[in-house]
Amino acid sequence: MKLLTITTWNNKLYREYAHKFESTYNWEWPYTVYNEDDGMFESIPDLKKFVDRNKDRPIGNKGFLLDGVRFSYKVYAYCHAIKQYSNYDFIMGVDADSIFYNPMTEDDVKKELYREDCMMTYLGRGSQYSECGFLGFNMKHPEIQNYADEMLRMYNTDEIYTLKEYHDSFVWDHVRVLFEGKRQVQNLNIGDKKNAHVQARSVLGKYYDHTKGPTRKSVGYSGENPMVISRGRPNG
Repeated sequence: MKLLTITTWNNKLYREYAHKFESTYNWEWPYTVYNEDDGMFESIPDLKKFVDRNKDRPIGNKGFLLDGVRFSYKVYAYCHAIKQYSNYDFIMGVDADSIFYNPMTEDDVKKELYREDCMMTYLGRGSQYSECGFLGFNMKHPEIQNYADEMLRMYNTDEIYTLKEYHDSFVWDHVRVLFEGKRQVQNLNIGDKKNAHVQARSVLGKYYDHTKGPTRKSVGYSGENPMVISRGRPNG
């Protein structure tokens, strides 16, 4: 399989935590970075248009739930990758606040993360939106390009602002569910359908730690991850 990992960060976030992603990444295939401060607007002009149109929208007291701009960089980057890297078999989007410890192999991907008949791999939760710190895209699936097109349309037309929530996880889910219904697309849910930090409890937890949120970043690990507990904190 031809595999690729993608992530996004900016210079400030690199100094704060994304350098740990860079220094610990140990999977068998390469990764590529979309840097918000290094040519991203030039390579994805629709992203700049979206940000310019919506950067002053109020988010009220709901914080990130109504912050469509904050997470739009990741959506445009991932969709750009789907368009640009169509010669790959499987692309994995991994958030930049991740620390890697056990190497992942192609065999691991085939066994745990990839199904030929599934368009996406995602971390589903119970009553919450999915955890989109990890997303897998089957680049050979006949609907994957259409999925990226629909995601882009939602942002390019500002239709995300008609949804209940505007952050990327909610939008990824919204479009995925549409495809599962109208187009009868199958997707692979590797979550345990429980709320909160599902990545730490999933098959991904033995490979890397997603230090999401300020508390986990400050201590440098996720207390919910059994691998971290058994091995001690990952080096970063």
